[in-house]
Amino acid sequence: MSAVLVRRSPLLARRALLASAPLAPVSALARRANSVFAKVTQGPPDAILGITEAFKTDSFAEKINLGVGAYRDDAGKPYVLPSVKEAELRLVQQMLDKEYAGITGVPAFTKLAATLAYSPESKAITEDRLMITQSISGTGALRIGGEFLARWYPHGKTIYVPSPTWANHGAVFRDSGLEVKSYRYYDQKTISLDIDGLLDDLSSIPKKSMVLLHACAHNPTGVDPTPDQWKMIAEVMKKNELFPFFDMAYQGFASGDADKDAFALRYFVEQDFELVLAQSFAKNMGLYGERVGAFSLVTASPEEKKRVDSQIKIVVRPLYSNPPVHGARIASEIMGDEKLNAQWLGEVKGMADRIIAMRSLLRENLEKLGSSRSWTHITSQIGMFCYSGLTPEQVDDLRFKHSVYLTRDGRISMAGVTTKNVTRLAESIYAVTE
Repeated sequence: MSAVLVRRSPLLARRALLASAPLAPVSALARRANSVFAKVTQGPPDAILGITEAFKTDSFAEKINLGVGAYRDDAGKPYVLPSVKEAELRLVQQMLDKEYAGITGVPAFTKLAATLAYSPESKAITEDRLMITQSISGTGALRIGGEFLARWYPHGKTIYVPSPTWANHGAVFRDSGLEVKSYRYYDQKTISLDIDGLLDDLSSIPKKSMVLLHACAHNPTGVDPTPDQWKMIAEVMKKNELFPFFDMAYQGFASGDADKDAFALRYFVEQDFELVLAQSFAKNMGLYGERVGAFSLVTASPEEKKRVDSQIKIVVRPLYSNPPVHGARIASEIMGDEKLNAQWLGEVKGMADRIIAMRSLLRENLEKLGSSRSWTHITSQIGMFCYSGLTPEQVDDLRFKHSVYLTRDGRISMAGVTTKNVTRLAESIYAVTE
């Protein structure tokens, strides 16, 4: 027995030593230096969120926030559409379960979303060539598209986006494995569409390249091609065999007419393009936090659609498995009920009309002040955003001298303009530009 104790004593001694010796305290400095994440660098702040934070800390009673990309009513408050309230009430009364949706989402929603975007008569739908999946709003749709194209588009991994474009486009596509390049779109000097530069660039980029197109209400400029210009764009893209990737975040919200806003997408389908679409219901239904969207792809045949669908599921499954159901059910309830759908389309037109009215009032007030500049672009642009033509220095003056907050590229969120603040806004812009 004593021999056993001797053999075990070194182990027992080490255990006793460890038990009796307290761990030496580590200084905060040493802990930071030895951290696994010590070399993680500080990322740049989000431009829009930074504006919002600065706005919140401003104590001036008449401050104006023109940075947020979400609709506000004429009192400057978030707005929940009456049709959305009604649809949600109906869903609550149905006491539905909370089971998972399928990988591609709520079937009723995707069917109705496709009809809204492409129209019931679209040959992509009638010929059973449209693959569609629910997504985490428009951003999620873009990411699904980027991931799928990075894996399966056979003619390269480069996508061309307009200059400028929504700030998140580049990040989404690069993180999907695509290379991002740009084509000319906006002319800073004329504050309008650079149609000649656009067509020239699309004619000269490598054949069969992917091209991102804003279907309506271009973000951030508010400058859209006319129907005739869209036809010219389609002709050049057809000749150069370019592949269209449409982003449609504002259908109905741009002009007040959902069919008019879908003109470009539907025209390209008529011209027999194979294409993809990222679709969002954040703006036109005010479902910002519900994250309701769809990604769709026009294929060459029903058989090809099935194969694409199988690969889209393989993309989605490891990303988020399946999308949330509540927002999609709200959208389905609205679009699937004739009376409620008509009410919703009227409400969307009301939101668009308020934005259009604010554009007219802002331009009118600037012209009344005797501004030497032309402000016609305020009313010729469309959608939530106005590219004002203000310089970064003028934007800084608006912020620090007048408590008016917008992004340094001069982009104004017209949703932040109200009948109560439009006069002071015009006076502030006049002060920094004259």
